[in-house]
Amino acid sequence: MTDSDLKEQGNRFFTARKYDEAIGCYSKAIIKNPYTATYFTNRALCYIKQKHWENAVQDCRRALELDKTLVKGHYFMGLALTEQNHHDEAIACLKRANELAKDSRKNFGDDITSALRLAKRKRWSQLEDKRIQQEIDLQSYLNKLIRDDIERRKDKLIENAGENKLSDSDCDKQIRVLEEEQDKHMAELNDLFGQVDERRQKRDVPDCMCGRISFELMRDPVITPSGITYDKKDILEHLQRVGHFDPVTRTDLNQTQLIPNLSMKEVIEHYLEENPWAEEF
Repeated sequence: MTDSDLKEQGNRFFTARKYDEAIGCYSKAIIKNPYTATYFTNRALCYIKQKHWENAVQDCRRALELDKTLVKGHYFMGLALTEQNHHDEAIACLKRANELAKDSRKNFGDDITSALRLAKRKRWSQLEDKRIQQEIDLQSYLNKLIRDDIERRKDKLIENAGENKLSDSDCDKQIRVLEEEQDKHMAELNDLFGQVDERRQKRDVPDCMCGRISFELMRDPVITPSGITYDKKDILEHLQRVGHFDPVTRTDLNQTQLIPNLSMKEVIEHYLEENPWAEEF
């Protein structure tokens, strides 16, 4: 069998969800012809279906060494890297896949853009987890400082009780005052961190406020005749670099047809006033 025959056989196995058999066929095709990038991306997709992320990444890298413009090479690698929590590299791969798909005017539907949104959300979640751990560590540290301070003051009180001619009952009374002070300060501190935690749990920028091209929070939203809202800088770049058509509906579009979406702009500005953290989203 030729390498092409083996690839076709692998495709049939893939369609039947027989991924091990498909991998075997693609591997044989690669042995016969190691210079065809699509054999590697086909095998990478099988590895993705099997959740063998590292194997998928390796095959995508080999495919891109042969053809740097291969959309599926960047796309599949972005998927696998996302699952490995390498979010920055995954986002870079998926952005590149999206750019190449637009440049070649290939229609991948919402597959690439959905994967990109997911990778960005996972990166945000990872950063949030890091911030949460830092806040927990700080809260624990401050609570410890409060306890240590009260313990030092109690020890000093007991040590100086004789010199100050304090009775046992007076000494116990002052110790209770210190303990009440400790409980009060710790309650105030923990309540403060609780409020921070409650605000943090509500952090999630609605998709409708993010651009359909950059997937970032829009700053200057404009609407097309098709009713799709884009960030102005992104849609202008698309019109100049890719072509005069709407990226979503593929209908003809030029700069003069863009209308400021004032309602969306007002919504976003109000949202940022109440959620300044979204500047980092």
